[in-house]
Amino acid sequence: MGEVSKTHKAIQSLEKTISNLEMELAVSRMSSVGNGVTLQKPKSYSNHKLQKAFVVIGINTAFSSRKRRDSLRQTWMPTGEKLKKLEKEKGIVIRFVIGHSATTGGVLDKALDKEEAEHKDFLRLNHVEGYHQLSTKTRLYFSTAVSMWDAEFYVKVDDDVHLNLGMLATTLARYRSKPRVYIGCMKSGPVLSEKGVKYHEPEYWKFGEDGNKYFRHATGQIYGISKDLAAYISINSPILHRYANEDVSLGSWLIGLEVEHVDDRSMCCGTPPDCEWKAQAGNICVASFDWSCSGVCKSVEKMKYVHNSCGEGDSSIWKSDF
Repeated sequence: MGEVSKTHKAIQSLEKTISNLEMELAVSRMSSVGNGVTLQKPKSYSNHKLQKAFVVIGINTAFSSRKRRDSLRQTWMPTGEKLKKLEKEKGIVIRFVIGHSATTGGVLDKALDKEEAEHKDFLRLNHVEGYHQLSTKTRLYFSTAVSMWDAEFYVKVDDDVHLNLGMLATTLARYRSKPRVYIGCMKSGPVLSEKGVKYHEPEYWKFGEDGNKYFRHATGQIYGISKDLAAYISINSPILHRYANEDVSLGSWLIGLEVEHVDDRSMCCGTPPDCEWKAQAGNICVASFDWSCSGVCKSVEKMKYVHNSCGEGDSSIWKSDF
């Protein structure tokens, strides 16, 4: 049985190596496509030396969310020297992801400059912030992250979600030997054709008859993809279609590929008492939020309560072996 296990692991490692080589081959072949669209080669597939990492965690945030960011810095997100130590010793990179205002260099950008100088925990994108531009922002986040860090996984999480870093790292580590992994809480919600409703889909006709549902995709509060898929998004960024909802967009980019969809319900636990009961039973959640609010309801006020009730403990990430 020991030899069988070794052989199985060797095969998995070989599959991942082949996947990486296939991606590099695709990059070398696809310097351009028709109609003058140039496909950019990500630096992680070039001779450019990047910082190695296990996972890059991008926290989607907005100019109006300073208090939300502070609520995370006061709970599950390390700050200052601990943030640097986490990168160096555990290979976990955490950044708030944000673009710039419509008036570059204005009051909003200057306020963010000041916050960045204080905390040094931002990834600034060349992107105009706006709720209806989330698909573009998501695409640009993965492309930018791949060009800066050579990581095994890239995760996106919203700034009103509670996260247990140790559990996230342990969960991702289970899939590190597999190529092309897409992990999150998979769902298939209705395609909303009626104008004026939240999550309205202007291109509803593409999904068939009225009342149809979307294909399976990870809910937008938190999801992760492996290096191969992040590189694929970076390479093909100019020709990836953007739907109204960013989680649908990501799912559409991956639905036609040889991708393993991992439905992990520990990434979408409810807030207390749900995540609290699970923690007491020894099943600590990766992420917790309220479905009714698409995040922790009143997260600025409640994040510390959720952390105290459902957190894995501040020392857990340092003890995690992945």
